Amino acid sequence: MEGMNEREKPYNSLGDHLRYVREQSRQSLAEVSGAVEIDQEQLERIEVGLERPAEDILLLLISHFGVKDREAVQMWELAEYDSDMPHEIRINDAGTGGKQAVLLLAVDMRTIYSDELDVVVNPAGVTLNFNQTVNGTQSAPVARIGMSYQQVEMVIKTMQQALLHARYNGGAKLLPPPDA
Repeated sequence: MEGMNEREKPYNSLGDHLRYVREQSRQSLAEVSGAVEIDQEQLERIEVGLERPAEDILLLLISHFGVKDREAVQMWELAEYDSDMPHEIRINDAGTGGKQAVLLLAVDMRTIYSDELDVVVNPAGVTLNFNQTVNGTQSAPVARIGMSYQQVEMVIKTMQQALLHARYNGGAKLLPPPDA
């Protein structure tokens, strides 16, 4: 695996970082691979930069090593998951018989704020009922959104990423310390 060029090792930076974190925790490949339940050879390929871990494996590694949020964001960015995510989520309804459905809506782009959320779960999916307190005591609905379980998982993951980025990447970029 030594002597390979950067094209053959597309995740070299991520692998180097994971290996550094593992070595700092004084754990062997076997210990870490056993803890996150992946093959030792797969962990070695990840550390060398040949392979990108699946998102859930990277999250397990981050959790196992107790990586802080800022460093976790850096590792996530090194894995380049965001480049794989679609900017739009579209679901095709098989119930239309192959015909394309067209729906025209008058779009109101105002932001409506909510101070209450009711979550309803049923076998078909999840419904989010956003409400707003009116007159101090009454609750009025402002939006209702239904999603499949798969969509909910994608929304949660996207919101977690957005919150991490807002929390740790919103400020000024820090320069590395000068060499001693």
